[in-house]
Amino acid sequence: MKLNNCELTEKSCSVLATVLSSKTILKEMNLNNSHLLDSGVKEICEGLKNPVCELKILNLRGCSITEKQCLILTLALCSNLSHLRELDLSGNKIENKGVKHVSETLKDVRCKLERLRLRSCDIKADDFSALTSALKSNPSHLRELDLSGNEMGQSKVKNLSELLMNPKCKLEKLVLCGCSITEKESLILTSTLCLKPTHLRELGLSQNKIENTGVNHLCDVLKDSRCKLERLSLNDCGITDVSSLTQSLADTKALQFLKELDLSNNKIGDSKQQLIDVLRDSNCKLR
Repeated sequence: MKLNNCELTEKSCSVLATVLSSKTILKEMNLNNSHLLDSGVKEICEGLKNPVCELKILNLRGCSITEKQCLILTLALCSNLSHLRELDLSGNKIENKGVKHVSETLKDVRCKLERLRLRSCDIKADDFSALTSALKSNPSHLRELDLSGNEMGQSKVKNLSELLMNPKCKLEKLVLCGCSITEKESLILTSTLCLKPTHLRELGLSQNKIENTGVNHLCDVLKDSRCKLERLSLNDCGITDVSSLTQSLADTKALQFLKELDLSNNKIGDSKQQLIDVLRDSNCKLR
């Protein structure tokens, strides 16, 4: 069910709650960019709490969800967690307590969430610590984590790195686009990825000024024989030279796995030709 960009009234939310509370085959509800009032959120949550509700995907991106509404939502989800696999709360300023409410949901042993998107949620340092702690306590189901548009800084990247180090962490897709990550933070992240084999297959670092030094750190990951990255996004990262990246791809088995490499909007100059030559000679399937 998709109701994007809708002005949902309390009455229409009540109808949605009725649908959720009935034995339907509804597995996905997409309300992106629909302004939800407190009363509307309460109505929808009544449906989510119903034991017959088997919703797997809930998208509430840009719904003006407040801290208070986030509490109502997470309480509802905690009462009926076993089916939900994907939650998107991107673009909502859920603030301090809102992030902590989400964290409480993630800690619940019944939570089997596989994809969590919290893009541009203005997550502060303390709240980020609570979030990663929750994920560390129950990490085995999560496959995708998107935190794009949240300023990271070294302390947050360290918290995230600790999550990746958890033996039970099965994260396959990590997206950190536009997170103000510099070469310093990229070193923390890549050092972690080099320390232990991970399940990571997709890494998004676009719109971060990691520059050439940051790319050199990433090369250490690509050189690791345990690396099985399939997609690497470095769009608009202030990169001017990809010689080291080219050498890493030429000298390792990384190209056996790498399917997509995004270097758009980087002024890489003459080093571009070296990369093109290596890719052509390798007969890889890179896009």
